[in-house]
Amino acid sequence: MSVDVAPILRPLDSPAGARWDRLPVIDAARAAALIAMASYHTLWDVGYLRLTAENYAVTPAGRLAAEMIAGSFLVLVGVGLVLMNGRGIRPRPTLLRLARIGGGALLVTLGTWLAFPDAYVFFGILHCIAVSSVLGLAFLFLPVPVTALAAALVLAAPHLVHAAFLDAPELFFLGLGAAMPRTNDYVPLFPWFGLVLAGIVLGRIGLPRLAGSRIGAWIPHSAPGRGLTFLGRHSLTFYLIHQLVLLALLTGLVTVTGPNPRAGLRAFRADYVTICTRTGGEPPLCRIAARCTSDALLREDLFREDGRPFSPLERLRAQALSQGCYASLENAAHAPR
Repeated sequence: MSVDVAPILRPLDSPAGARWDRLPVIDAARAAALIAMASYHTLWDVGYLRLTAENYAVTPAGRLAAEMIAGSFLVLVGVGLVLMNGRGIRPRPTLLRLARIGGGALLVTLGTWLAFPDAYVFFGILHCIAVSSVLGLAFLFLPVPVTALAAALVLAAPHLVHAAFLDAPELFFLGLGAAMPRTNDYVPLFPWFGLVLAGIVLGRIGLPRLAGSRIGAWIPHSAPGRGLTFLGRHSLTFYLIHQLVLLALLTGLVTVTGPNPRAGLRAFRADYVTICTRTGGEPPLCRIAARCTSDALLREDLFREDGRPFSPLERLRAQALSQGCYASLENAAHAPR
């Protein structure tokens, strides 16, 4: 039996002037997620443009933050589906919303294909929201325990389902294969659709209770409050333009300041250790030699954080520094005591 959300939905002629499929507190929550997303993208951009020593957005902590932010969006998608269609599917608003999100997803694919052809976004957060918004409609009026069970199964599916044919590129959008595609944003249906279903469960159980609370009755009067709800109501527009603005501003900054002189140092050391051990070096010595070599290259202004090629003389000097570091360490390790 579905929950009747009519008591929580304001009519069009309400004194507050709010739309019947919105609650200001939900818009504010969506705005908070947008601000968190923009903060993460700023961190990614400064790393990509080498303004910081490394790209902290791709560290384990950065990836965890990205997953939490994406997860909050998808839970709010489920809550929003209940708000919009909880009293019955509204075809016209639903199709218009789907067209906007689907169009935005296509723009993201096209833009990233032009900017990052080797890692363009073919199924990112907007693609997942678009498909999940259609699939989620089927769960709006099922018993809540059924939807909750479906959410758990979708979330668990990547750990339970294994088949070679799921590694086909045309099935990457499912997220059930063992291979990880090269892309700058990857939000496959499994497990992420499970969070949309969890949002539907949360909406059907929690929205009636929220409406009866002081938080649910909140109407923004201050400028920050109105700003948050405005941002939450225009989340797609913000999503589509914020990266363009950030990249433009930060690219201008890096042209003035130049890249961080230690940018790429961690990656250089990791590559050095890989090559060193592959050619017969002892792993402990390779790790120390990697640090010794990178420090020597920095001292002599030979570390190329931007990928510029060495001149013949520079290359010879860099090779000599590398060989000298490893030889001195090897000699010290095997010297008689």
